[in-house]
Amino acid sequence: MKRKILIVGGGFAGLWTALGAARVVDLQGDKAADIEITLVSPRAALHVRPRLHEAHPEQMAVPFLPLLDSVGVKFIEGSVERIHPGDHSVDIALAAGGTTAVSYDRMVLTSGSRLFRPPLPGLAEHAFAVDQIDEAVKLRAHLEGLASQPDSAARNTFVVVGGGFTGLEVATELPDRLRAIFGDTMRPRIVVVERADAIGPDLGPGPRPQITEALEQLGIETRVGGGVVSFDARGVVTGTGERIDAATVIWTGGMVASALTAQVGPEVDRQGRLEVTPDLRVSGAKDIFGAGDVVRALTDDEGHYSLMSCQHALFMGRFAGHNVAADLLGLPTKAYRQEFYATCLDLGAWGAVYTEGWDRDVKLTHAEGKARKLLINTEWIYPPAPIREQALAAGNPEITYA
Repeated sequence: MKRKILIVGGGFAGLWTALGAARVVDLQGDKAADIEITLVSPRAALHVRPRLHEAHPEQMAVPFLPLLDSVGVKFIEGSVERIHPGDHSVDIALAAGGTTAVSYDRMVLTSGSRLFRPPLPGLAEHAFAVDQIDEAVKLRAHLEGLASQPDSAARNTFVVVGGGFTGLEVATELPDRLRAIFGDTMRPRIVVVERADAIGPDLGPGPRPQITEALEQLGIETRVGGGVVSFDARGVVTGTGERIDAATVIWTGGMVASALTAQVGPEVDRQGRLEVTPDLRVSGAKDIFGAGDVVRALTDDEGHYSLMSCQHALFMGRFAGHNVAADLLGLPTKAYRQEFYATCLDLGAWGAVYTEGWDRDVKLTHAEGKARKLLINTEWIYPPAPIREQALAAGNPEITYA
């Protein structure tokens, strides 16, 4: 009888979990010959969400079936609707139609996160987003369609709600995207609205001078100390009472974990993330591990916890994959550690700012920062080639780089 590992989710964490588990199975040879690894995801492609603010979001999907095939991981195209920890099974709505129940001996939850959308008046009806490829494509079509609309202040105004990492990348990319559509015939007004008292609140003071410089150079306005409180077809109203008429409003209001976390464990943080033990086992669920945006994991001995980022997701995936297979085989598991932490914020034509450490010490800016961002976005976070040796090596939790 097969011993089954089920991985729920095909994002960065899920894909690297599959590689990590397959590597252990390969290393154990005949001792693991009866282990079957299956990944279930709504689609057979990795969506590169960190790049969905760019001009061609439809190109940000990387098919991964050849990669899974190269390491002997099975695939189910569908969405897990219900997890039954008590009887070790899940209910899946298949992409082709119908439902099926799948059993497991060990499971890894890697179902990711979604854009937080609070019940603000008009948000659902009138704001664009770049959380998923279809949403980013919808925004692109809207931007291109503006060229056929009559010239007006509202047509030429773009409000980005949220001055965090995503909001800043969206806003600073807009000038070049609009120039490609309109040429030099339009002078766009771009406004970033942030409810905190400073732009980039989660990035801290380290890179703020560079962020401020970039926004000023690109002519981007900011509003801080009051978020948007309502949306309508003609624009927004901020918490300070200011009315901004705009034909384009883009919501970037943070992330929350997949709702599946509530079916696995009762202890979640304010973002819906599960508490896990050092080896990424879900607290109170001995046969379920977690990785990526669905868990809050200690990254080092200094008290820093993982963030909702591909940087942490793919590293955690390696450890979760190793540990779920090791646990099933009766081998020691490894404590997840990721002591190196860096950020690289794209700031459009200005360049990018690259920082290292949790205090975000600025290391590279402008063109040098942009070159590092390009390397990260086009190489480091992409899956390995579907060559068995390379794919298995990419699942090694001892790797200290992306």
